[in-house]
Amino acid sequence: MSTFYKLLAASLLAITANNFAWFALTYWAFLTTKSVVATSTMAGIFLVMAVVSGTWFGSVVDHNKKKHVMLASSTVTLGLFALALAYFQFTPESAFASVGSARLWVFVVIILFGTLSGTIYNIAIPTLVGLIVPEDMRARANGMFGMVSGIAFGITSIGSGLVLAYGGMGWVLRVAVAATAVAIVAVWSISVPERPIPRVAGESALKKLDLKGTIAAVRSIPGLFALIFFTTFNNCVGGVFFALMDAYGLTLVSVQVWGVLWGVLSFAFIFGGLYISKKGLGKDPLRSLFRINIITWTVCIFFTVQPSIVLLAIGTFIWMFLFPFIEATEQTIFQKVVPPERLGRVFGFAHSIEQSASPLTAFLIGPIAQLVFIPFMTTGKGVSLIGGWFGTGTGRGIALVFIATGIVGLTVTLVAMRSKAYTLLAKRFTEGADVPLPEKVS
Repeated sequence: MSTFYKLLAASLLAITANNFAWFALTYWAFLTTKSVVATSTMAGIFLVMAVVSGTWFGSVVDHNKKKHVMLASSTVTLGLFALALAYFQFTPESAFASVGSARLWVFVVIILFGTLSGTIYNIAIPTLVGLIVPEDMRARANGMFGMVSGIAFGITSIGSGLVLAYGGMGWVLRVAVAATAVAIVAVWSISVPERPIPRVAGESALKKLDLKGTIAAVRSIPGLFALIFFTTFNNCVGGVFFALMDAYGLTLVSVQVWGVLWGVLSFAFIFGGLYISKKGLGKDPLRSLFRINIITWTVCIFFTVQPSIVLLAIGTFIWMFLFPFIEATEQTIFQKVVPPERLGRVFGFAHSIEQSASPLTAFLIGPIAQLVFIPFMTTGKGVSLIGGWFGTGTGRGIALVFIATGIVGLTVTLVAMRSKAYTLLAKRFTEGADVPLPEKVS
């Protein structure tokens, strides 16, 4: 566990450094272009790349030492952030003012790939938990990783908003470069005990990926695909919030206040992860997963019902407190029922599948909000129908999107929790049955 604690500390540095530029870039893009299409398109591009890279990242984690993978990831991030800084310095500020500017999107893509490279930590760390942490401590270890993610989120939210507000995007990138360099040193200094990686003579990169074998391993476990698809659905509708939340918040408060607010709200992540690290997930984490989803979708229906930053903050705090339970539940189930030699690829495969629907949502929801819901609540029939109590304007149009999304999410959760597939998976987890490993799966 001492090694795991050191990895948590190093991950805190790496994740914070990795996300710092992306958070600020999202704020900056909306404030510069004044368009929700910009933020939703950025979210969509990021999620598409996450889908494409997830399974490959999982294969990289399985076939290499996890420490080396994390070091390589942060080194790539460092190089791309440095490139983005140079590009920003030598590009006129006016070139970034339009959502249709090619130079704006070149800048976005450079930072996107730098951030994307760092997402391999989200596969490497849970995989290491399954390999070096005792089974009875894994749920708590997953909670600790969720807590670290929450701390990183808070630091990033406050730091990126304040640095952007008072120093501009150039200083954001300087801080990101420096922090990434420190993270590389921290990871390099840790000795991680890993068993030798099995090698097959002449094995190609495609064979290492072995998508067919990974799918067979997932199919061999009753209900595991159902769990992945349920998370996929949640991410699909959750992509609405990913794409529009910053735009909505910035209609209520300034970028400084919004960044600080997210930093304060990130304590909910920390508290949720801390609770799991102390109490675990109970004997039936899958049942808890559905109950938590019922609460979160109910919150999503009501937390924007009025244009109130206080109401938004309370609802978001509840949602963020419960989110680590969702992450930790899936990780704990995978770590128990998936063969350890394939754990990284299953995590990567699940990551790809679960993110696959989000890009479509993120790409579509910005134009839909801009062309349908926002006009409906500014100059359309919504003003006379519900504007008297609901409010009118751009923010109210986005709020209506959030409420509709919450209703859909709650309905699907109530239906899914009664299905046979989830009953089988819950029984599999609690009884601890041996996991059949398909032939030729290495």
